[in-house]
Amino acid sequence: MKIFLDTADVEAVRKAWATGLLDGVTTNPSKIAQSGSKFRKVVAEICNIIPGPVSAEAMGESAEEIIAEAQDIAGIAPNVVVKVPMTVDGLTAAGVLEKEKNVRVNVTMVFSTAQVLLAMKTGVSYLSIVLSRLDEIGNESDILIEDAVTIKRNYGFQSEIIAASLKTQNHVLSCVRAGMDIVTVPDLLFFQMFKHPLTDAGLEQFAKDWEKVPK
Repeated sequence: MKIFLDTADVEAVRKAWATGLLDGVTTNPSKIAQSGSKFRKVVAEICNIIPGPVSAEAMGESAEEIIAEAQDIAGIAPNVVVKVPMTVDGLTAAGVLEKEKNVRVNVTMVFSTAQVLLAMKTGVSYLSIVLSRLDEIGNESDILIEDAVTIKRNYGFQSEIIAASLKTQNHVLSCVRAGMDIVTVPDLLFFQMFKHPLTDAGLEQFAKDWEKVPK
């Protein structure tokens, strides 16, 4: 399973990339706004750090606006993937961008099994199921994860499924068990995944015992 960082914090990307375990980055308008920096500058800096896919969002509403904006965003760097919305116009644009414009697309704000099916039928490179938002309204996100994996397997779709905006290690474990292609996590959760109290306790004991060993 691939791990993407969900952030627009350039230094967080640099730190995670140094581990050798990061595969890509996703951003969104809220993350960009929190960074306090300019959109194109943030995206370019992240793309400079990591050669893997970096998702940046197009904000147009009509298919024509999305296509034009996506082509412009894709010009920032070769590894840019353009996020488009899960709407009629978004999917219309997605098909054109992937098949005619050589722009990789990530369909975002996917929340239902029907939306998963429609997004995959466009032939997009990625689709993002935003699990944290589903959990906020009491929907069973685990069921949607399993449905998405089943749809891909049953029909041979090539789109990679992203479990986006995960907040807990339990979310990550659910995705691992279901066979999800990609998870996106904030940097705090990324580094939490390295930790376990038994690891810390064991290493602490080894260090104490090593002091007793004749050198």
